[in-house]
Amino acid sequence: MVAQVRMQGPSRTALAAGQDRLEMLLNSVGTDPARLAEDLFGITDLVATNGALRRALTESSRTPESRAGLATQLFRGKVSGPALDLVSGLVRSHWSDSSDLTEALEGLAVSAELYGAERNERLDQVEDELFRFGRMVAADVALRDAFAIRTPGSDRKRQLVDTLLARKVAPETLRLAEQAATSPRGHRVEQVLEKFLDAAAARRRQLVAEVVAATPLTEGQRARLSTALRRLYGRDIRLNLDIDPEVIGGLRIMVSGELIDSTVLSRLNTAKRTIAG
Repeated sequence: MVAQVRMQGPSRTALAAGQDRLEMLLNSVGTDPARLAEDLFGITDLVATNGALRRALTESSRTPESRAGLATQLFRGKVSGPALDLVSGLVRSHWSDSSDLTEALEGLAVSAELYGAERNERLDQVEDELFRFGRMVAADVALRDAFAIRTPGSDRKRQLVDTLLARKVAPETLRLAEQAATSPRGHRVEQVLEKFLDAAAARRRQLVAEVVAATPLTEGQRARLSTALRRLYGRDIRLNLDIDPEVIGGLRIMVSGELIDSTVLSRLNTAKRTIAG
C-alpha cells in the first residue's frame, strides 16, 4: 500500500491487482502467511539485486506469458504455490518502471506478515513493537552504525536483531525487523521500519466485508465487488468470503455492522412476510 503512493499509472493498477490477489490467496485454506511472506521477501531481494532479471520480468517488449513463464522457470519448486501464483500474476502486468516491481513485492510480503499478525490478534502489538524498535535504533549511535548500509554482513545484522528482540516480541515483528535490517535497499533501518508501520496503520484502517455467497466468486467478481464497496465506503475493503448454498443466489455482505443483503433467500423471506401481513 505504501509503495502505491509513489507509483504512476500502470504500476498502480498492477499493484492494486496484486493486492486483491494476495488477499484472495491469504483467505484460501492452506495458505501460510508467514511462508508466503518469506517467499516474497526472498524474491524481492533477488529482483532488487539483479537488474537484468528485473528488466526481463517487466520488459514490455516481451509478452505477459513469456514473463510469467520466466518467473515459473526461476521459482517453481523453490517457493510455495501461492507465492508463485502471485509473482506470475505480477509479472504479467505492465509496470511503469522496473523498480516498481521490487517495491510491490516487498509491500505484498509485508502485507502477508501483517495479515498473519491480524489473524492472530497481534497487529496492534506488532505495530507497537516495530515503533519501539525503530526508536531504539534511532536513539543509539552504536546501533545506527551497526545497521548502517556501509556496514557489511547481513548475517551479523540478523543476529543482532535476534539478540535484541528474540523471545521478546511477536514472531511477525521479529521477521519484519530482520528484513528491515538485512535488506534496507539504500535506506536507513528506521526508514524501512517507518514504511512497515505505515502499512500496518493502513491495514488497521481497512474495512472488512464479510461476504456470504452460494458459490465461490471468480477473481473478476471479487475485484468488481471490492471496487464497488471501496467506492461506497471510501476506504479499502478486505473481503472475507464464506460459502452457504442456502442463500440460493446473490450476496449477503456485512460491513461494520451494516447488512447488504441481495440474496434470493432474503427476497423470498421478504415476500413471505408481505403475504403474511
